[in-house]
Amino acid sequence: PGDEVVVIGGGNTAIDAAVQAKRLGAEVVTLTYRRGAEHMPATEWEQDLAKTNDVAVRYWATPVRIEGSGAVEAVTFARTRLEDGKLVQTDRTFTLPADCVLMAIGQKLDTLGLDGLELDGGKIAVDARYATSLPGVFAGGDCIASGEDLTVQAVEDGKRAAYAIDLYLRM
Repeated sequence: PGDEVVVIGGGNTAIDAAVQAKRLGAEVVTLTYRRGAEHMPATEWEQDLAKTNDVAVRYWATPVRIEGSGAVEAVTFARTRLEDGKLVQTDRTFTLPADCVLMAIGQKLDTLGLDGLELDGGKIAVDARYATSLPGVFAGGDCIASGEDLTVQAVEDGKRAAYAIDLYLRM
């Protein structure tokens, strides 16, 4: 990484990226999140890990511009706040120097071409055999709602879905 790393995001992956950048020698690592600490999707354990690894955390900030000539030099953020439960961007800004920017801002399931697929909280709904609402279609990994949103859980779900597919094909 560079000497001044900015990580954008508030989940476990963002924190992991920030901690690893620090452990790999970055002098200053700042993690930014658009909401407050109480809204972060990262587990409490991950948030504590960031603190114990000297990662600076800036809340209520959304990126508006990456600056630099040929390479990143800084990131400008707008302050955010909640108004009637909705996140809004303010006119107040601040800029962080950066020679490396990592974005870990989440993912969204694209269901294009999957008409009839039932969802559960924005993820694919599956039964105990990892079968979806579409006949012969199975799902596993982090696209299903199975508990904590952790890589190890996604790997386990993917493995179990693979076993279910194998059993289905043998029938």
